Amino acid sequence: MQNAEIQSVKNRFGIIGNSEALNRAIETAVQVAPTDLTVLIQGESGVGKENIAQIIHQYSVRKHAPYIAVNCGAIPSGTVDSELFGHEKGAFTDAKNERKGYFEIAEGGTIFLDEVGELPLDVQSKLLRVLENHEYIRVGGSKVQKANVRVVGATNVNLEQAIADGKFRTDLYYRMNTIPIRMPSLRERKEDINLLFRKFASDFAETYHRPSVKLDPSAQEVLASYPWPGNIRQLKNIAEQISAISGGREISAQMLLEYLPERKTTSYIPTIAGTHNAKTFENEREILYQVLFDMKKDMQDLKKLVNEIIQKGNIHVDSPLNLSDSSTAILDHIKSGDFQQVDEEELLEPKADGHVTVLSAPQVVSSKHTPLSAIDEAIVDAGETLSLAEIEKETIRKALEKHRGRRKLAAKELGFSERTLYRKIKEYGL
Repeated sequence: MQNAEIQSVKNRFGIIGNSEALNRAIETAVQVAPTDLTVLIQGESGVGKENIAQIIHQYSVRKHAPYIAVNCGAIPSGTVDSELFGHEKGAFTDAKNERKGYFEIAEGGTIFLDEVGELPLDVQSKLLRVLENHEYIRVGGSKVQKANVRVVGATNVNLEQAIADGKFRTDLYYRMNTIPIRMPSLRERKEDINLLFRKFASDFAETYHRPSVKLDPSAQEVLASYPWPGNIRQLKNIAEQISAISGGREISAQMLLEYLPERKTTSYIPTIAGTHNAKTFENEREILYQVLFDMKKDMQDLKKLVNEIIQKGNIHVDSPLNLSDSSTAILDHIKSGDFQQVDEEELLEPKADGHVTVLSAPQVVSSKHTPLSAIDEAIVDAGETLSLAEIEKETIRKALEKHRGRRKLAAKELGFSERTLYRKIKEYGL
């Protein structure tokens, strides 16, 4: 589909955002709509899964027939069977009259089963029969009913894990998962967060007859870096709170934090990696900083080793300290006095072209606070100028090795989405 076509679908259904993952979900929904294939929409709570179900219905040949949305998780377990498939008079104590189920009401149209993973196992077997044979039986009845209904399911749980736990049928999973569509979380759509907030703020300003709130740059940074566990639903709720209480004001980062949950224990203002004990990475820039600080720590460790060797006068390649050949060569330069003095503050200073200079032997780092001497020298042995891309590649490689190639865990540690990590793996040939 062309971008103009996708945008037309967004406008029709009030969908806001331009992320690649969102566009792909919409495109898949439009392409599969003319068929009668069963679709399973997966995604966290609050990401807008029902929008995809409505797109599928409205772009199908069933668009003039009923569309029924059923929240399976909200129906009491004892009445799910009756709600979906109906019951005959006298089928149970309170069944004073026969009742049509949702499948009968949606005849010829589409039924959207939200939170399908919450269905009891006995009801799952009946749903499987509907999908395979297009028939069902009312509770308390004996007559087979035909079902001419398109089924679209949605879930925010890991159905494969539910299968392993014995809570979901394997055959139903594969039958429903004919066409999988994944809706991205708000964390994966950072470029859309401010756009969504402005739209919600504008709508609520009109509702409450107040000027629309605006976020200053620092608040926009906080908004983009917050994890949004409740996704779009949570963002909309925050926008409404701010609009009702602080309408017409420019919101700063500190003001915004007052509305975000867990603000007392967690700071969502972007910081330089290395100021936290946990090795977490919020974005690619933090990865770079973490690598640079690790490099500086390695240089300090090497400095200690060199000092100990010089003090003991034990400068040999076969030293118990197992210095590398390049480090031994540098020690020879130290003894001969053939070296160049460089201030340590210059080491980690990014250049205008985006590269970080790492000195080659035989150069020596000195501190502005301590005179250069054979005892206080730190040797930098990188041998080349590393680009940001090379540093990032090495960081990704180490993360993959740490998690034994499991991209999901590596992506979580690096602060990437799995798709971004997969793209970078291909880009760097890892």
